Amino acid sequence: MTSLIDTVLKIHRSEPKDIKKLLSLNEDYAVGFRLYLVYLISLGHSSRELAKFHDISFKEITNWVHRFEEEGISGLKSRKGRGRRSALSSDQLHRVRTLILEEKPEQYGFTNKRWTGPILAKWIKDEYGVEYQKAQLYRILANIGITFKGQLSLIENDESSYI
Repeated sequence: MTSLIDTVLKIHRSEPKDIKKLLSLNEDYAVGFRLYLVYLISLGHSSRELAKFHDISFKEITNWVHRFEEEGISGLKSRKGRGRRSALSSDQLHRVRTLILEEKPEQYGFTNKRWTGPILAKWIKDEYGVEYQKAQLYRILANIGITFKGQLSLIENDESSYI
């Protein structure tokens, strides 16, 4: 006979990474998760042990504890404007979007009929002197409402709300 202690629950509906992503998508969940970690710290757990268990940076946990101490729950809310700023201005990003949607690479000396990631990266480097790695470029494109469609070309998203 199997005891309840031996029974391991399994999740079939979602992958662990997808469930973890849900925590960051909803601001209330994110604040609750951070508050729970602050609570665990108050019980004596170390930020390094919690970081390892939850696969996040111990420094992030330490920052949340300090922000909670200084600001209370509001200190645990996500802050806008975090991370690196785009090397391209808002006007330049708008120009890139217009370029993809309204112009052809052939107008700029390329042999392709449609814009691709590598061709666009070269155009941006030539035009603005900014070099992007492949992943960076596609992230920027997603932010301006453009996605890569297979090996064909860059296309406009249906639900584009950008910049």
